[in-house]
Amino acid sequence: MRVRVGCEFRYQTQAPVPMLMLVRARPDAEHQTLYESTWTEPGLDLREYRDSFGNLCWRLLLPDGETLIRYDAVVEVSPEPDLVVPDAPLVPVEDLPDDVLVFTLPSRYIESDLLLNDAWELFGNTPQTWARVQAICDWVHTNVTYGYGLSGPTTTAFDVFKSHQGVCRDFAQLSVALCRALNIPARYTFGYFPDIAVEPPDVAMDFHAWFEAYLGGRWYTFDARHNVPRIGRVKIAHGRDAVDVALSTSYGSAALNNMVVWSDEIPDDDPVAGSGEPDRATLTSQGPWLASASGGQAGTEPSTPSTVDLPSPQTDAGPPHAAQSQQMRAGGASSEAVSSETVLVSAGVSLLARPADNDGTNTGADRTSAQARC
Repeated sequence: MRVRVGCEFRYQTQAPVPMLMLVRARPDAEHQTLYESTWTEPGLDLREYRDSFGNLCWRLLLPDGETLIRYDAVVEVSPEPDLVVPDAPLVPVEDLPDDVLVFTLPSRYIESDLLLNDAWELFGNTPQTWARVQAICDWVHTNVTYGYGLSGPTTTAFDVFKSHQGVCRDFAQLSVALCRALNIPARYTFGYFPDIAVEPPDVAMDFHAWFEAYLGGRWYTFDARHNVPRIGRVKIAHGRDAVDVALSTSYGSAALNNMVVWSDEIPDDDPVAGSGEPDRATLTSQGPWLASASGGQAGTEPSTPSTVDLPSPQTDAGPPHAAQSQQMRAGGASSEAVSSETVLVSAGVSLLARPADNDGTNTGADRTSAQARC
């Protein structure tokens, strides 16, 4: 089964702003990338690096003025829903791999140490198998009210446990917190989330946050927000919490004027899927997914000073299917030449209003997140 995924960001700045981005489909996840392309207008030097969790991050410098950044990919996904293994056992802490232990510890937005007593009281009598994690999902799904504006960019898992409200980011972080309080390794995850075999909601497509728990010697997908196995998740990144996997981090004032996300199944008999493939990318050749440099323009896509070819695609792909637009801002441009604030954008929380503490003079990291249909 093929799925077209991607996103487009349009930023406005009054001075050059360094930025990190996490939007590329993770190449070592369960999907298989058939084709991918990235381009910018104007053409920018974009360098890729791998963070401590193995996520592929981009580094770039937004110039003064308007910048468009776009990522597009076609991936092969399993036609089967998320795997369910009811008899998968919990793994004793002493038997956990070294690199898994970090996901048993509290983190900035997941204060599992504050939920120890509550977690054991709620779930301590459940079977020491998959059933315990599923019981956590059931509880979060039933007891947390979902809705835009019910939480903010600095809302923590403990805040959600007390308020019983939030968005997909909060469902995921609270579930992770309860797992860790029970010594179950769990990590926060986000990615593209198509509406396959379900009725699409009447709102724009966006990124989605879920979580993974370590059971029986491997990681499994769980999603307390929807609480049913789904088809076609395309993972971008995982980390301890939403801070580790912000889809963008701007080191200065950058207004996000528009964002579009697409994640759509490509029918096998779709006659449009083979037209107009954008086969160029404005990327400096850094990662193994890039090939030799080449000049020219990307067909009908925005022209750029230089381009590089991607590996030969195994499928043709046309314009994004049913891409929908959202107007949002990550705070207005500062009146200063360069702002000292750091803004993180991640799946789940509205960007329509700035946090109260983001006054343009805050030198700490200010977390804001994209309004998500999730």
